[in-house]
Amino acid sequence: MTRSDLVEELAARFSQLTHRDAEYAVKTILDAMGDALVRGHRIEIRGFGSFSINRRPPRMGRNPRSGESVHIPEKRVPHFKPGKALREAVDQRTAEIQAQGKP
Repeated sequence: MTRSDLVEELAARFSQLTHRDAEYAVKTILDAMGDALVRGHRIEIRGFGSFSINRRPPRMGRNPRSGESVHIPEKRVPHFKPGKALREAVDQRTAEIQAQGKP
């Protein structure tokens, strides 16, 4: 699902929202989540999952073309851990779809 798909779904589910309002709501939520992660905060949405920042330490890598050693600096990367309810819902729906014979 893309960002525009999410906007379309939100506008379809809530008829009182215009497409522009739904787009603004999605943008605001995603911006707020990004800002929180940049500040080092953890985001937890009950029943869905949690977002946090993982630190990847600096290391020595290798350029595959030349074989030369390359220093790779420290990175901070976003990490998503699904909640129990989401994991179970995905597992159940996947099993139902497979039982119906769909790939």
